Formats: sequence, structure tokens, C-alpha cells
Amino acid sequence: MEKVQKYGKEADLALNLWVKLARASATFGKLSAVNIKTFGLTEPQFAVLECLGHKGPLKLSVLSKKMLMSGGNTTCVVDNLEKQNLVERTQSKEDRRAIIVQLTPESKKLFDEIFIKHAEFITKIAGVLTEKEQGTLARLLKKLGLSLKDLRSN
Repeated sequence: MEKVQKYGKEADLALNLWVKLARASATFGKLSAVNIKTFGLTEPQFAVLECLGHKGPLKLSVLSKKMLMSGGNTTCVVDNLEKQNLVERTQSKEDRRAIIVQLTPESKKLFDEIFIKHAEFITKIAGVLTEKEQGTLARLLKKLGLSLKDLRSN
């Protein structure tokens, strides 16, 4: 039986893509969140540690942009991580108005331990796709994401 077009071939194809992308993203995200909780962290906390662990010390404003979070939300997450002695703030030597956020020695060890476990988990759930399929999907999603970023600024 042939599939009935509701909104036209292009629109039906785009809507089908959107539904599948949204469902896969939501499921992948939920599985990742459950894994992150096993480390005793929230998703935003893990994301800050991951960003600082890979990028090194960052200005608070740069961290906010990389995290796609508001400045206020980033400050709240960093406050909570600081209370747990997982990050520390220092004043920038170049710009006294800027605050630098970095991992503490304790959190560097924690990051090294937990990120490899999370990476193994993500590898496992992505393993339904071959390496070639993962590469292709990643390139396509990047292309889509970059084009949407351009649309957002209009």
C-alpha cells in the first residue's frame, strides 16, 4: 500500500524527519541523563565539568555561551559546583571584571574517572549504528544544526 501524502511530498518528508529526530534525541538524552545521575551530578553540572575538563579554564561568560545557558543559570550551576569543591573561580589577570572558572584538583580526578565511564556508555548506546553510520549521521546533524543556527539569527 502506498503512503498517502497529507501535506505534500517535501513537507511529509521533513515532518517525518522531525518526528524521528525528536524521538531519537529525547530517548538518547534520557538514557544519558540516567547515566549522569549515577555519578551524583545533574546534567548541567556534568556539562560544566565536561566543558572545563576538555577546554580548560574559561571565563564565566565564555562557559555560558559554550553551554548554551543563560549567565544566571551558569552562575547557579557554578555556585553549586563550587560548594562541592568541584570548581573554583579566580579573577582574570587580563581583565579584572572577568571571572575564570576551572576544575579543582579533586574534580580533575573525578572528571577523568567519570567521563571515560560516560563515554563507554554513550559508545554502547550508539553502537546500534556502524562507525560509518555514526560518522555520516554526525556530519548530517552538524550540517542541519549549522543551517538552523543561521535561521535563528534572522
